[in-house]
Formats: sequence, C-alpha cells, structure tokens
Amino acid sequence: MSEPTSMASLAELCIVACSEAFRGNGEVVASGVGAVPRLAAGLAKLTHSPELMMTDGEAYLVEQPVPLGPRGYDDRRPAGYLPFSRFFDAAVWSGRRHAMVTPTQLDRFGQINLSCMGGTYRQPKTQMLGVRGFPGNTICHPNSFFFPAHGPRVFVAGEVDMISGVGYNPAKRVAGGNFTGVDLRRIITNLCVMDFGGKDNAIRVISLHPGVTFEEVQDATGFALEKGDIAETPMPCPEQLEIIASLDPHGIRASVIKDNPSARMPAGQV
Repeated sequence: MSEPTSMASLAELCIVACSEAFRGNGEVVASGVGAVPRLAAGLAKLTHSPELMMTDGEAYLVEQPVPLGPRGYDDRRPAGYLPFSRFFDAAVWSGRRHAMVTPTQLDRFGQINLSCMGGTYRQPKTQMLGVRGFPGNTICHPNSFFFPAHGPRVFVAGEVDMISGVGYNPAKRVAGGNFTGVDLRRIITNLCVMDFGGKDNAIRVISLHPGVTFEEVQDATGFALEKGDIAETPMPCPEQLEIIASLDPHGIRASVIKDNPSARMPAGQV
C-alpha cells in the first residue's frame, strides 16, 4: 500500500478502521451488516485477509465481495452453496463467523439493544426490529460494532433499554451457563476506535480520528471510558480508496454519516 492521502471522507476512514477488526481472523465468514461494515469486510478480504469467507447475502459463498447497490444477478462468483438453513451450522453455532453490526444502543458491558426504547417492554415508546438473531450470535461467535453518530443516546448510562445481545455484565450470567463464546472485539464510530481490552472487559479508546480528542469522545459517552495506548486512526491510502469505490459504485457510503464530512475534522468541530 502507498502513503495515506488526505483526500478521504470520514466514512471511508471508518471503512478502513472497520476492516482492521477482521485482520487475522482466519477462515471465518466475515459478515458486515450495513454499508460501512459490509464495505469493510470486502476491503479486508481484498487486502490484508484474503482467507476470509463471504456470502452474497442469499444462498452462496462467493469468491469476491459483492458490490453494494443494484447489480446484475449473475455478477457474483459463487464458490459454494450456503443457504440460510445451513449457515447456522457452518458458521454461527460453530463460532466461525465474525459479524459487525450497528445496534441502537450499547452500554458499558457491551450489551446491545435493537428491540425497543423507553416505556416498558410491552408498551415501549419506540418499537424497533426486535432482538433478531443477536442472543445466539453474541453468545456463539465474535462481534464488532459500527456507529455513525457517537453520542450518549447510543452509548448509554446504566444499561440498555432492552438487552438484545449478550455482553460482559456479571449480573446477567446464569449459573452453569456457557459464556466462553462471548467475544466482543471492536467498536468503530465517527469519532474513534474502541475495544473491550480494559479492566474486566471495560471499553477503552485505542485510536482517535484526526482532529478528535479523548475528552470529546468521553463527553459523547454515557459511561466512563478507559484510555488505551491511543494513536491517531490511519487515513486511507489511494489503493484502499480505489477498492472501496469499486465495491460501492453507487456511492452509498456518502449517505452513512451526516453531511459526509472529511476524514480530517477541524479542531472543535466534533
């Protein structure tokens, strides 16, 4: 790869940062849910982690990442049959999958919510998708997260309104339960990169996007963060930007973060 360039959007910087979550994973299915995570998984496979497996989102493993947006149905290059019914045995229950998703809320334990907010469970103020497959996903295989708008309504004080995915909360561990598969890895936002490498799996900041300070990240978070060995999140290089553009020919990435800002934010603009 050549030297980084300053001509990149914040979404593109996040795609590159998200792709690093898949580095060194081995031969597992990389599942990116949403535009940025999906582009990140594709970028990882085409650069530093060619051993990753990917699906077309329908019924096949594919040799090459499938671009976002409208495409010809036969543009994919199938490598194997993997319908939904077999996906669980081949990847989910066996732990051979790493998913990157965007929940609505996340708390200090890594518990996530994408079901409902406010009120009670039976009468919430806001009803969302429901827990979907997250209880099984979060207890069986590695998971990472991407959030396009880092703020205290996302990174909440206390616990999430409805626990849709397992985290590291000791109070929620059932006696005799098997929690060895819980493996939360990276959190990438429009401000920084975090992981669960703090004391007792506490969330810590490991890199700040250009122009962002730790204090700004902490102010946008509803719980205390730990400091890792904080570096600046690397800017994309031209080759990475070229691959991202090829995987997103319709420019969907430009709509992910509000106003599609530059990757290098002026000081005080967070």
